[in-house]
Amino acid sequence: MKLSIIVPVYNMASDGKLSFCLDSLLNQTIKDEYEIIAVDDASTDDSPDVLRRYEAENPGKIRVIFSPENHHQGGARNLGIAASTGKWIGFVDSDDWISPEYYEKMIRRGEETGADVVGCNYSIVNTHTFEVGKEVHSHTVSDTGSMTVEKRKNYLKNISSSVTKIYLASLIKDNGLTFPEDIFYEDNAACPVWAMYFKHFEYLDEPLYYYYQHDSSTVHTVTGSRCEDRLKAGEILLSEMKSRGFFNEYHEEIENIFTTVYYTNTVFSYMRMPKGKKYSFIKKIRKRMLEEFPDFQKNPNYGRFMDEEQKKYTGLFMKAPFVFYVKYSLLWKYRDMRSSKKDHT
Repeated sequence: MKLSIIVPVYNMASDGKLSFCLDSLLNQTIKDEYEIIAVDDASTDDSPDVLRRYEAENPGKIRVIFSPENHHQGGARNLGIAASTGKWIGFVDSDDWISPEYYEKMIRRGEETGADVVGCNYSIVNTHTFEVGKEVHSHTVSDTGSMTVEKRKNYLKNISSSVTKIYLASLIKDNGLTFPEDIFYEDNAACPVWAMYFKHFEYLDEPLYYYYQHDSSTVHTVTGSRCEDRLKAGEILLSEMKSRGFFNEYHEEIENIFTTVYYTNTVFSYMRMPKGKKYSFIKKIRKRMLEEFPDFQKNPNYGRFMDEEQKKYTGLFMKAPFVFYVKYSLLWKYRDMRSSKKDHT
């Protein structure tokens, strides 16, 4: 088997999301044999029925695994990895889709260069279309080739999602690589660790993956529990880097990734929640940063993905957390009020 495509599924039947995703996988131009492993993560909607129908209509092409319990996307992906038989493994989220030539181009690049991982750009869209929307460049040409220490350090500055890549199955299975289970943001914890094992990375500067942003996307549903999951993802990342022996040599890069996952993304998402915020939550984050990385603001890569306002408020947060909590809460309350007024005019 040339390729295994793993699709975690949870409540994606509505609006044709799951069907559109599966159709894009079935219509790949790759000539070699490949399998689609759809893992239903204990869905409560009609997703299981959709999957059974596709499996019956595409025998030998689509294989469905039903998880008796919900373990989130990471758990579903892990079940797919265990069941996979392909030389290459790819991951596609069940509300996204890919261009027809996605796997043909990616695998060709991998086999022509001897790479064990190949990545590409993605397009952000809000309708089911194959027209390219906002293109996001995941990497640069300087990230590609045989991975030296310096090249890996550079790659770690531009970590991107697992769905915009294909991996040799041996890379994953021989190194015991898995995704965290029972949390959101599993890629935040897994992708940097997986990158430590790349021997040769290649990159197609094309938007071959379509990332569908809609109201139920993880990026649009910030809650207190999901912010807690960001903290868990950060801790899992840190623990894995230490236990696998990468922490000292890549300390600067790991510090910056942890700062982004655990602190920056979490605090500013949490503070924009309209209700349910607790001062104790952000105080806990500050305490942990001071314990693990007290000088994180001196990191040469600190703030690469922050705007000037966030940098200003980060400094305030570390000096006077309660003042930050009050001022930033008032700032976003004011902005929400202005936005609400505009919506009613």
